[in-house]
Amino acid sequence: MTVSELYQKLNEQIPPSLSCEWDNDGLLCCPDGGREVKRVLIALDVTEEAVERAASGGYDVIVSHHPLIFKGLKAITPEQYIAKKTIRLIRHGISVMSFHTRLDALSGGVNDRLAALLGIENAVPFGEEGIGRIGDLPCEISAADFAARVKERLHAPVVQLGDAGLPVRRVAVLGGGGSDDAPLAQEAGADTYVSGEMKYHQLCDAPEAGMNLIEAGHFYTEQPVCERLRELLLAIDPTLNCDLFFSDRIQTI
Repeated sequence: MTVSELYQKLNEQIPPSLSCEWDNDGLLCCPDGGREVKRVLIALDVTEEAVERAASGGYDVIVSHHPLIFKGLKAITPEQYIAKKTIRLIRHGISVMSFHTRLDALSGGVNDRLAALLGIENAVPFGEEGIGRIGDLPCEISAADFAARVKERLHAPVVQLGDAGLPVRRVAVLGGGGSDDAPLAQEAGADTYVSGEMKYHQLCDAPEAGMNLIEAGHFYTEQPVCERLRELLLAIDPTLNCDLFFSDRIQTI
């Protein structure tokens, strides 16, 4: 299977129609669309470490969640760090396919994975873009106990809880940067909202706003989807060598 053929197959599984208008994902680096794909590296972010692993390990393609290129490049020079990575990828003939908001919205994607990990049942989309998920816990628990569950199941070093004093039963989730969707989660009926990033005043004002808020980290709320990408790739071609690359650069000291 060639790079172009693999991308077409993934497009069928993760359709571009699900992407938000402002997004920039897809086939973002392709030195040779006719190159045969044998080894695929799956990563949340196309960091320098991921590029080094792909180059030294003989990988043909990197498949990521976050786009390699998000805003337009004005120059392709080693002085610009995104361009520098792109130059190295091209030199080694490595293509990059990024599936961002379309993977958030996909059935079984980022937010369905997150909901399942946290024990949320009957999850359905919420919000204007339909990216987030909302559903119910089988049993009501306290906000503190649920925050502890989030920390444990996402392997997060720390979570922040804005405790509104409400028992947790109907929960909305949105992996990554979901602070702007908190009001939409509340409108959808959530008593608790989990996302990767929240604003300080949202967490501080949770008791007055009347909804529990849990910030669990951008990386930790989205990293689980990498295993889903691996499943999709192997369903397309079981002979592919697909490896997961973990690189959380933001450290808790």
